[in-house]
Amino acid sequence: MIYLQSHRKFSAPRHGSMAFYPKKRSSRHRPKVKAFPKDDRTKPIHLTAFLGYKAGMTHVVRVADKPGSKINRKEVVEGVTILETPPMVCVGVVGYINTPRGMRAFKTVWAEHLSEECKRRFYKNWHKSKKKAFTNATQKWQDQVGKKVIEKDLAKMKKYCSAVRIIAHTQIKILKKRQKKAHIMEIQLNGGTIADKIDWAVSHFEKQIPVENVFGQDEMVDVIGVTKGKGVKGVTSRWHTKKLPRKTHKGLRKVACIGAWHPSRVQFTVARAGQKGYHHRTEMNKKIYRIGKGVHTKDGKVVKNNASTEYDFTEKTITPMGGFPHYGEVNQDFVMIKGCCAGPKKRVVCLRKVSVRHVLGTLF
Repeated sequence: MIYLQSHRKFSAPRHGSMAFYPKKRSSRHRPKVKAFPKDDRTKPIHLTAFLGYKAGMTHVVRVADKPGSKINRKEVVEGVTILETPPMVCVGVVGYINTPRGMRAFKTVWAEHLSEECKRRFYKNWHKSKKKAFTNATQKWQDQVGKKVIEKDLAKMKKYCSAVRIIAHTQIKILKKRQKKAHIMEIQLNGGTIADKIDWAVSHFEKQIPVENVFGQDEMVDVIGVTKGKGVKGVTSRWHTKKLPRKTHKGLRKVACIGAWHPSRVQFTVARAGQKGYHHRTEMNKKIYRIGKGVHTKDGKVVKNNASTEYDFTEKTITPMGGFPHYGEVNQDFVMIKGCCAGPKKRVVCLRKVSVRHVLGTLF
């Protein structure tokens, strides 16, 4: 009996995951929530996502609570990420209906007043524009005919819609960064009936929604962001393929064989050079260690203490001495999450309610 053997003596798994194909630059800078958590109408009405800005990383020292592990009841040092999350402003509501091809936007109702930072997002050049955006939408709130149209649209949404999302924007103006355009996104409302959701959204028009109303301490969240861009890279850096021996002709940071003679094409599964970084990614189940309040006044005094702990009573702010590198001071509300998250400093990051809950084991 004859056994045909290939030339390869040892086999190895492929380098890099094909689950992230195509590895190209993200089409959007602001992260997109591609799937909101499933709605449970027995729960109270709540938002399912929030936008923040990555300030940087620091570390915490805590006592581990992990029975059975060697680190149980011992001090451990862990890296944490600080996300500055100033309150978002609700400026509209969108109703969605189910169709054979998926969900489709049915009606949109805008608030009466939109801030300049919100309107800037709809212009390529704000300085040269006539700044007339949303004048028709705001006029509806000022006469009886327009108000009847709004009431009619809201009534139709309550009757036909199966999902409700609010339109909210960040207050990038109070962050005192170079950018003036606010980031706008649709955030789904979960819990309660459709009519209650629409009433909730309309009642919050032009009002600020703080992050503490959306998430809580020790809650698990999903972090969505666009990773740090690296430019065009070779296969060794991009796919972590094995470097060839030192004496290799014409370079060694290559893939030795990119395919057989036939089929006479390079298959898409073969590692090739190209774009690395600036990819849209979702990290699931990150724990919120703290939701801190920004610098505020209380009883006529400015309160900056938002970083003291049970073991360290020193009054201090979360901003390190000299500010966060390449970011500055964190004076607004912030969220401290365990570990790292996608993107460089100043990048906008989306926090979402967990879509898949871990049951077995422990994550902390």
